[in-house]
Amino acid sequence: MSKSQSHPSTTEIYFTLKNNVPGLGSQIIPVVGLGTASPSDRAPETKEAVITAIEKGGLRHIDTAWFYGTEKFIGEALQEVFSRGKVKREDLFITTKVWPVYWDNASESIDISLKDLQLDYVDLVLQHWPLCFPKILKPGSNGNGVPQYIGVPHDSETGEPLVESEKDYLTTYKQLQSIVLDPRDHRVKNIGVSNYPIGYLNKLLSDPDIKITPAINQVEINPQCPQLELAEFCHEKGILMTAYSPMGSSGAPILKLPEIVELAKKYNCSGNDIVISYLIRRGIVVIPRSLNLQRIAKDFQNYILLTDEDVDNINQIGIKTPFRHIDEDFAKSIPGFTGRTKTKAT
Repeated sequence: MSKSQSHPSTTEIYFTLKNNVPGLGSQIIPVVGLGTASPSDRAPETKEAVITAIEKGGLRHIDTAWFYGTEKFIGEALQEVFSRGKVKREDLFITTKVWPVYWDNASESIDISLKDLQLDYVDLVLQHWPLCFPKILKPGSNGNGVPQYIGVPHDSETGEPLVESEKDYLTTYKQLQSIVLDPRDHRVKNIGVSNYPIGYLNKLLSDPDIKITPAINQVEINPQCPQLELAEFCHEKGILMTAYSPMGSSGAPILKLPEIVELAKKYNCSGNDIVISYLIRRGIVVIPRSLNLQRIAKDFQNYILLTDEDVDNINQIGIKTPFRHIDEDFAKSIPGFTGRTKTKAT
């Protein structure tokens, strides 16, 4: 067993975002951030998770979204952190996303997120999915000025997700582009996409109305879903990738894979260290999610200097037996998804 070969901390590593927004200087993004998607009944726990990530884990990157239902708790956490004076707003990189029910009103989605986050701006806004959902009010929505939409609407008779396939999903990105290009609008610094396959990216990049290349494409990436072809395409286009679900789904099944266990033994480190280091080694930002405060405080910081052979061996896991952990029913029209997982109408 060899000793762990590590960079002092992942919190010291940043990637540069390709920037073609006029007047905006070079932007950097911390390579590890805290993902904040959580079960709805545990959403309040996000507050302590974010505080722990920033103050004890040293993380400076928080990834969230309107759909997660956690932004109010993140806002409370940020205000508590700022009040102590050790971390300022400009020290953090905050990402949010526009859900498909807001496909034609990205500005409203951003305003809701900023209000909940108690922030004046976010560093990055992503189009969450290249889809358009109808706006259906939640039963009992009290009409307090902010409509409460069903996040994933389904047909009441067939149970099928309601996707407005005749609408143009690029509308969302074009609206984000208009916001970031408006010199009077300071709510957003960078824009990008999420869950875009190559064909969809080609459509976006070839659209004559689109002048800004997405800074980020956030997709599921892990040893069982390495996304090698998509990663190569994005690299060629100057699009950074962010990996969600790096450890797989609930229970972190990726960490039980024999190849990961063996590498952890080889380097005398944890499986978390191996997976995070594997993704960083590939030039990919990684956003592990957790509500375990002890894990958040110490498990995301150790960067292991993996060899090319190590990286290739991990890639082979997904080449030989590919498996996508996040496969929502509403996404089955997107290449690469089968829609096997029924999504709750939150």
